[in-house]
Amino acid sequence: MAGRSLRDRREELLAVDGIPLLYPWANRLAGFEYEALSKRVELDRESPLLELDQNGLPIHGLLRAWTEWEVLGHDDQRLEVSLDFGVQPRLLAAFPFPHELRFEARLEGARLVLTTTVNANQGSAVPISFGYHPYFTLPGVPREEWQIEVPVRESLVLDDRMIPTGEREPVRGLDGPLDGRSFDDGFASVDHGRPFAVAGGDRRIEVRFDECFPFAQAYSPPGAQFICFEPMTAPTNALRSGRDLPVVAAGETYRASWSVTVTNP
Repeated sequence: MAGRSLRDRREELLAVDGIPLLYPWANRLAGFEYEALSKRVELDRESPLLELDQNGLPIHGLLRAWTEWEVLGHDDQRLEVSLDFGVQPRLLAAFPFPHELRFEARLEGARLVLTTTVNANQGSAVPISFGYHPYFTLPGVPREEWQIEVPVRESLVLDDRMIPTGEREPVRGLDGPLDGRSFDDGFASVDHGRPFAVAGGDRRIEVRFDECFPFAQAYSPPGAQFICFEPMTAPTNALRSGRDLPVVAAGETYRASWSVTVTNP
């Protein structure tokens, strides 16, 4: 379940990998073992489901290449699919919390709404640590002319492997030209009343998270013709550290939505 194309006036606004879902953890873990809800897990380093980052750490969850989704409904404005973790041994070996995962993409005019639902309907509580990694670009507009808005109040202090240490620092002044700045940063205290945004030329892309996404990652390497505003339900490595890790109780539901709106101001 990865968005591959988002067009405005026939021009493509997605770059690199489009909009992949990072599930059941977003970004990287600090190792191949974790303990959550009294269950100890050791990830199979040779599993084809795992991707590794530049430091050899597992990154982006288990579903980047997963194709076994059930289509619940679709038309030219909407797609809804589900995945039953409880009947997938390969997934349960790495994330032993049986549940149903649902994903919906819905168009509302110039607004794309993505909703992820975790149904803890199989007798188990479920830790929540997922996110998305959308890559946005402004075709025909050089990076030096991009204006960005990053509505956050705290940054996460990271170690040299890009793992949060647990400390936070106040942050401000992130809005303005992207130009020579680069990002690979985790943030907390998202201001849900304002959008993340990138604008240039005659186009503006706004990204809004609902309150079930209290964390964010911004990613734009030096010189890249893209920027990522990544909605996250928990900070990087929360599945392993336990910090700020939401848990949906057995029998309950966790639903998180975010949206992308394209305008031509």
